[in-house]
Amino acid sequence: MSKAVTLSRLAALQMASGASSNSLEANLTQARALIEQAVDQGAQLLVLPEYFAYQGCGDVSVIAQRERCATGPARQFLAEQAIRHKIWIVGGTIPVATSHDERAAASCFVVNDEGREVACYQKVHLFDVQVDDARGSYRESEDYCHGDKPVVVETPFGKLGLTVCYDLRFPELYRYLGDQGAELIVVPSAFTAKTGEAHWQLLLRARAVENLCYVVGANMGDRFHPKRPTWGGSAIIDPWGNIQGELDDGPGVIVADIDLNYLKKLRQKMPVYEHRRFSVVKPSS
Repeated sequence: MSKAVTLSRLAALQMASGASSNSLEANLTQARALIEQAVDQGAQLLVLPEYFAYQGCGDVSVIAQRERCATGPARQFLAEQAIRHKIWIVGGTIPVATSHDERAAASCFVVNDEGREVACYQKVHLFDVQVDDARGSYRESEDYCHGDKPVVVETPFGKLGLTVCYDLRFPELYRYLGDQGAELIVVPSAFTAKTGEAHWQLLLRARAVENLCYVVGANMGDRFHPKRPTWGGSAIIDPWGNIQGELDDGPGVIVADIDLNYLKKLRQKMPVYEHRRFSVVKPSS
């Protein structure tokens, strides 16, 4: 159990990036307004969706070079918002150039209330699938390289595990994060409308129940986008699988309190970590 405060307020932000204008400026304007809404409701930790800044904004390799340093426009935006509102932000994903691969890393930064990047998770599972929707074929690995390191970071709100979108279908990653002490796991996403309708909330609740932890899914919500429809349905799930808050389609904010004492009591009553008969081995890098 972490030494974090036992009761905190967090928010999941749902966006429709690229819906009206395929520009960074428009996406950041939308994010800024939603951040202000969450802060007005008392949120201390905010989770943005995958691709929050660059959905629909063109060449990933060009964007990734721009975001290679902390002075990149999206990374600087996160720092400025964190400092201005004295909040922690999980910054969805931002394409960042790497030294080991010509493709970008889908990088999820955790920014503290001083504007400092205290952790970065690079998305491990890439979405290379066929979906029965307007787009049909998704090949994320054409633009992105696989990450290989699970990340858990100490925060004032508990031990925070980082995952992104398609990771949600791989329970061994979540079990590993739980083994490392994660009490809260975030899932910034751009889950498609087709797969999201079928599985999004089901998987969020399963990951919460399996690991007796809070799970926060911050998704893109634009179900009728002509090229890449996303499901929305952002939700905050407690360790017993209860839905603390959820959204439908379109931009919005949900806020909920997390109670680490409640989590601790559940784990004492149902000690699944002690009862396990098989272990999860850390992926090799």
